[in-house]
Amino acid sequence: MYRFIVNSSSAAANTLLKTGSPKRSLLAVTHRLTSTTAPTAGNSLGTTKDQQQKTFSTAAAEPFLNGNSSAYVEEMYNAWLQNPSSVHASWDSFFRQTQGGAQPGEAYIRPPSGLAPPEHNTLPLSAFGGGTGLVPVPMGGGVRSSTPISEKIIDDHLAVQAIIRSYQSRGHHIAKLDPLQIVYADLHSKSELHNPKEIVVRNYMHGYVFRKSLYLNQIGQKIRGHNIAHLDPLGISSADLDEGIPLELIYKSYSFEEKDMDRVFKLPATTFIGGKETSLKLRDILKRLEDAYCRSIGVEFMYINSLDQCNWIRKKMEPPGVMEFDNETKRLILARVTRAWGLEAFLAKKWSSEKRFGLEGCEMLIPAMKQIIDRSTEFGVESVIMGMPHRGRLNVLANVCRKPLEQIFSQFAALEAADEGTGDVKYHLGTYIERLNRVTNKNIRLAVVANPSHLEAVDPIVQGKTRAEQFYRGDNEGKKVMSILLHGDAAFCGQGVVFETFHLSDLPDYTTHGTVHIVVNNQIGFTTDPRHSRSSPYCTDVARVVNAPIFHVNADDPEAVMHVCNVAAEWRNTFHKDVVVDLVCYRKNGHNEIDEPMFTQPLMYRQIKSTKNVLEKYSHKLKNEGVVTEEEIKDVKEKYERILEEAHLGAQQVTTIKYKDWLDSPWSGFFEGKDPMKVSPTGVHEETLTHIGKRFSSPPPNASGFVIHKGLERILKSRMEMVENRQVDWALAEAMAFGSLLKEGIHVRLSGQDVERGTFSHRHHVLHHQNVDKATYRPLCNLYPDQAPYIVCNSSLSEFGVLGFELGYSMTNPNALVCWEAQFGDFNNTAQCIIDQFISSGQSKWVRQTGLVLLLPHGLEGMGPEHSSARPERFLQMCSDDPDVIPTPSDDVAIRQLHDINWIVANCTTPGNYFHILRRQIALPFRKPLIIMTPKSLLRHPEARSSFDEMFSSTAFQRIIPDPLGQRDCKKVVFSTGKVYYDLKKARNERGLDNDVALVRIEQVSPFPYDLLLEVGKQHPNAKFVFSQEEHKNQGCWTYIEPRFRTLFPDRPLTYAGRVVAASPATGSKHQHYKEQAQLYDDTFK
Repeated sequence: MYRFIVNSSSAAANTLLKTGSPKRSLLAVTHRLTSTTAPTAGNSLGTTKDQQQKTFSTAAAEPFLNGNSSAYVEEMYNAWLQNPSSVHASWDSFFRQTQGGAQPGEAYIRPPSGLAPPEHNTLPLSAFGGGTGLVPVPMGGGVRSSTPISEKIIDDHLAVQAIIRSYQSRGHHIAKLDPLQIVYADLHSKSELHNPKEIVVRNYMHGYVFRKSLYLNQIGQKIRGHNIAHLDPLGISSADLDEGIPLELIYKSYSFEEKDMDRVFKLPATTFIGGKETSLKLRDILKRLEDAYCRSIGVEFMYINSLDQCNWIRKKMEPPGVMEFDNETKRLILARVTRAWGLEAFLAKKWSSEKRFGLEGCEMLIPAMKQIIDRSTEFGVESVIMGMPHRGRLNVLANVCRKPLEQIFSQFAALEAADEGTGDVKYHLGTYIERLNRVTNKNIRLAVVANPSHLEAVDPIVQGKTRAEQFYRGDNEGKKVMSILLHGDAAFCGQGVVFETFHLSDLPDYTTHGTVHIVVNNQIGFTTDPRHSRSSPYCTDVARVVNAPIFHVNADDPEAVMHVCNVAAEWRNTFHKDVVVDLVCYRKNGHNEIDEPMFTQPLMYRQIKSTKNVLEKYSHKLKNEGVVTEEEIKDVKEKYERILEEAHLGAQQVTTIKYKDWLDSPWSGFFEGKDPMKVSPTGVHEETLTHIGKRFSSPPPNASGFVIHKGLERILKSRMEMVENRQVDWALAEAMAFGSLLKEGIHVRLSGQDVERGTFSHRHHVLHHQNVDKATYRPLCNLYPDQAPYIVCNSSLSEFGVLGFELGYSMTNPNALVCWEAQFGDFNNTAQCIIDQFISSGQSKWVRQTGLVLLLPHGLEGMGPEHSSARPERFLQMCSDDPDVIPTPSDDVAIRQLHDINWIVANCTTPGNYFHILRRQIALPFRKPLIIMTPKSLLRHPEARSSFDEMFSSTAFQRIIPDPLGQRDCKKVVFSTGKVYYDLKKARNERGLDNDVALVRIEQVSPFPYDLLLEVGKQHPNAKFVFSQEEHKNQGCWTYIEPRFRTLFPDRPLTYAGRVVAASPATGSKHQHYKEQAQLYDDTFK
């Protein structure tokens, strides 16, 4: 009996076992092979009964039946499943018999010999003994014999398949990617490899020479074929494929000889190098594989776990002629390269000492982006949102977006701004353009999002903006709106937010249905070599985590770049998944134009200085091909130069600059017709509150079978009792704020870690069926038949990426309430870059408003240093109001303060006030970020309740809340913010000081309520002022409030009561916490 081994972990076997279709799995098929003969190598191959008797126990006794054969049988079986006619008739017969339930020993039926004449370059298998069929062999070899089939014939067929797979998997390692031809990432040292091609084929055939049973293990571990692509435009890479290296070095390692090069091999179903041919000579197989995978393009895709997607890429890369372009397309490429190069040359000539972070060395970025946009527009995309670093930004704005050149050139002049704001440097600015795509004759919207020097920080913002635009357009599949992200090589692998952004790519409430990533791979980060800036082989390896295909391409080969960009655009349109284009290029200048790179990279920059630019190279190529003449090349250059000169003259007439010209997210019609100093009412009718409250407190209507957790039933019951008593707690107030906005047609989105339930199990906006998986009910989505959409979504465990995403989402439409909640308030510090560079300063730098709400749980409650403080002092430090200037008194002073401030910081103490401040975000005639220190213990505090009366139409947000005991002659007025008020109230009562001490709550800390606090001072002319806070003295609100009190009451000092200065936000000792709390009360009321 034959013992036939199959790797049961193979994808095909697992798929069959999981799906149950076909009814007999591959394992079942191979089980039959344990007791029957089987065809192999695309031919009828059986054994006699005598042979079976001689080899009855182990595979080692039979040279054919081993691990090599298992992989081949599996491939034949997969091919047969897709197309039975694609395999030899003997295989077809065998698999049909097996699927039909044939017993062991009955599945294989030997076909009669001589059914068809031998194909060219083949002989019947019977010529080698053991049956009939077609095995490719050298012409003129072999005669009919009874000798058993040669093991080499089988091994050679398996070897050819291994070579094909090896090129597909490892070919990028020797592709000619580096235009400098130095060392591409210093990965493939000649001291390690005698020949670059061995990177692709090494070890495979050693397994054949020494032990074929190693084949399956090798095929699973050695898929690296892309490593020899010629990617470096400078030609510095030691891994380059040497044109002078003879092919014998590859095929000899597979035990092939020169005479084998003309043998014909049947191509497996996993390659498309044959085009319409199903068999090729070995010589042609190797040549076509090298053309596909080892020239100017290196492809990484074999880790993708979808066979359809892998085959899709093979079809785009392998067939002969896939990279052929017509002359018209070549002339278009030349024109675009000319413009990209021409702008940089013009800027260098006119402003030689200015920093502009030019694109020299990677001019192909511009044609690449335009090609992706052109192809995507053909597929129906109407809007493209882009994010990028500073390098090449001016060129992208000019030649991709077609930003007026006069506006770009005027940024080089020291002109006064005509509008408000502080502005930003020219290579950080964004834009928004609607124009006609002349190639496709379709309208397209292009937005480049403004970005600081913090590389990659813009990535999640672009994704959030893209997702929002898709949402508002009803583009649920991403067919009309897409994003393009540009990266530098060092930042792409070095910045963690790249990883965070990738992991949002396939989440239901965050996906943008595929992003095209373009890496401008300068092969250097500022002054740091790749070998010192990353541990991975490529800077793009981070993209492998989401199974994104990666196309490395030599940026000095324009046609290779265009082909890759076409494939990338088509991939995104077909599969709606991320894809990476790695433009391997160089940086002609230093980090900026006045930097000296020879200090740190002398050899590289010596090579760069001697390297012709891509325009020269491509012009020479097309001229030699007869596509263009020297006069045409010159004419294209001069025509664009004239355009640049005319724009330069026009820019000299400009006397002021306008920041709004660079706005990346315009809100058409939002500001028109509004009184900029009038706030709409935030209160609502009692009927609305009651309706929302009851819906929010009820299980799904008409769903008696929806099983709710017993604990939730109690929560819903208590909520209903509050509604009936006309009261709300924190969760109810929030739900009523959201629900009333939804009723008014305002979209609401709440995002963050565990927000559906709430970190403290207080929210429960999603009810889960206890017996049915994924069966949920969302009460706020079912309040009114015509309400606006409500989205509540748990995020990935990310702050930087998710907060950036929600900021981008909020930028798209001002008529939406977008909230991000931190799991605990202090976790916002991992998103500090988004807070500092975008939220607090975005309007000042880029005239870009946002109404984003940050909900930050805050309060010292003995939970240790990390779960206590949301760090309000940091937000208050970044507030843009002057502590030495009291606003001019007027009826509209409150809204003028809101208009002038960069953001709002609040710490509410009542659910009613929380309700109003959320609704005020939409009621304002402009948009400002809102930072709220939200409570933890107050979520269930019996006194932290509000009556419906505090939320009616005539009510509004209270910037301060006076003492509820009313006005009286007090000895001391204690000011505080947040939940410490309830602690102080209890301590005051215990000390019997209700008549002597007034407690005033400052609900809106910034902008500072000067006018209201002035009234408090007048009401208590003889009282001492104390500010009491639970945070340490160097934290909390003290450092913000004290100088403003000093300005407001220069003759009445404000005394501090609270914890002493400390490095840590809170103690980890319960005992110490209670001791500090007692001291806080003593200092406050002494």
